[in-house]
Amino acid sequence: MEMSLQFLGATQEVTGSCHLLKVDGQQLLLDCGLIQGGKADELRNHEPFDFEPSRINAVILSHAHIDHSGRLPLLVKQGFKGPIFTHKATAELCGIMLRDAAMLQEKDADRKNRKRAKQDLEPIEALFDEDDVEAVLKLFTPLEYGQQTQLVPHVSIRLSDAGHILGSAIVELFLGAGKEAKKLVFSGDLGRAGMPILDDPTLIDSADLVLMESTYGNRLHRSWDDTLTELKAIFATTIKQSRGNILLPAFSVGRAQELLYLFHLYAKEWDLSRWRICLDSPMAIKATQVYVNNYPLMDEDFKRFTQLSPGKHPLLASAEFISSTEESIELNDIHEGLIIIAGSGMCNGGRIRNHLAHNLWRKDADVIICGYQAVGTPGRILVDGATDLTIHGQKVKVAARLHTVGGLSAHADQAELLRWYQHFDNAPPVVLVHGEKEAQAVLIEALSEHAATAPQTAAIAGHQDCLDLNKLPKLVWIHA
Repeated sequence: MEMSLQFLGATQEVTGSCHLLKVDGQQLLLDCGLIQGGKADELRNHEPFDFEPSRINAVILSHAHIDHSGRLPLLVKQGFKGPIFTHKATAELCGIMLRDAAMLQEKDADRKNRKRAKQDLEPIEALFDEDDVEAVLKLFTPLEYGQQTQLVPHVSIRLSDAGHILGSAIVELFLGAGKEAKKLVFSGDLGRAGMPILDDPTLIDSADLVLMESTYGNRLHRSWDDTLTELKAIFATTIKQSRGNILLPAFSVGRAQELLYLFHLYAKEWDLSRWRICLDSPMAIKATQVYVNNYPLMDEDFKRFTQLSPGKHPLLASAEFISSTEESIELNDIHEGLIIIAGSGMCNGGRIRNHLAHNLWRKDADVIICGYQAVGTPGRILVDGATDLTIHGQKVKVAARLHTVGGLSAHADQAELLRWYQHFDNAPPVVLVHGEKEAQAVLIEALSEHAATAPQTAAIAGHQDCLDLNKLPKLVWIHA
């Protein structure tokens, strides 16, 4: 029985998660995400898939973030008609996130076509549109955590909580039968133990192969207590020195809800009554309601606090929700006393761009970076020390105070990745994905007692590395 795993995305980079599993003639995708970063990176989304979409039997989606789900509409547009298996909360969030992605794709195509028309060039087509998204949503087969489900002959899965965002899943894949049976565990994006709102990542006992993310394979996050102290100090210093605006670029699903909860939980201790807190993201507002509706998936501390807290739900009580464009524009005229949570988390789109244009050049403003910034994104450019940033075609001087609060990350750090892996009772071989080359090299060294490797990128290797699953526990590569 043929069993192989081909790595088609998030190889030596952090976006574009996509892996092709073949079992006895059946073809399944693990994730189908957008590539994010600079313009050159995003253009790669327009390149043909490395497989025929109509021949894919099913998709397994680990969670809703766009770098894992964002090319599903393109997959359907090009002929995929099979089921998409994922957690029910992920299916719900994808309805929000993919519709927003389609709107952005269509706006981007319209903007480019206006320029092309002036040059007498043929118009281009959006990568996908809202009709493609609606076709995707009809294919979702929602699952619960712990529910083992057969997908196709000789392949079944079980999802467990990854603790990354609502509905995020560790995927256990049971392949083949009898002596040929293998178990593949795909971590998806792993969260962190002890973080607010969600349960800790599930520990898995056994596997023949582990496919593990490595975003922070070379870094340790600050402790949660130190992170809270750091945030308190930022607010205290800003009040004392200037009380200019504070901007928080935040991922609409996960980070935005975590910030809302923290601002409610520590409102008195951080003296937040002095501030007007605004969640300026229609997508984050919708996602917050999905979090509220999925109360049973929250951790026990969150449930206990919610039961003890009178009045509004803790995710709905701390901030004004800014939905309309007009309301968002009005914030640009306010130069102090605002805490603005806005997307996108990497500053490469959304309303945060406008707020950066109006605040980044101010010495009394603060920008808090609280999530991973992919290479080539404006957020990464800021973190790397840029003195100016191009926004809407104009250079904006960077005079605001910049804070990188790594302890808010929703990704496990090196120690947490090692702790999760070391729970496996048989030290299975591990393949690292969803991480930059440098981070993976350090993590491989930390895993030196085990069989650990990372597939090369197609751009570097000229091929996609493919692993023969029949020959585990040895890692035997088939070069496609």
